[in-house]
Amino acid sequence: MHMLYDSESFAVVHIFANAPDASGADAHAQADGPRMPRHGFEIVDKRTGKEVYLDGSWAELFQQQIQAWQRHTPTQEEVEDTLEGYATLAQTPVVVH
Repeated sequence: MHMLYDSESFAVVHIFANAPDASGADAHAQADGPRMPRHGFEIVDKRTGKEVYLDGSWAELFQQQIQAWQRHTPTQEEVEDTLEGYATLAQTPVVVH
């Protein structure tokens, strides 16, 4: 997991779902053969208390957006506007365990 963005309104985390853990507990699964790498991005809308997890083609599109931001440093307003668009997909309430 890697925190990419954190503001008063949004938090964005890059999640590596198939990354092996430090204890080696995933070693058995790796021995069974190669797996398709799965990763995604969790976007939390702190204003509404909801989150959306982007994977697959949605994650690829978001990764392209991040790469564009790396080439051209956006303003915070530009980042927040983009995240607002993704936040409209958020349906899952954030629950802390």
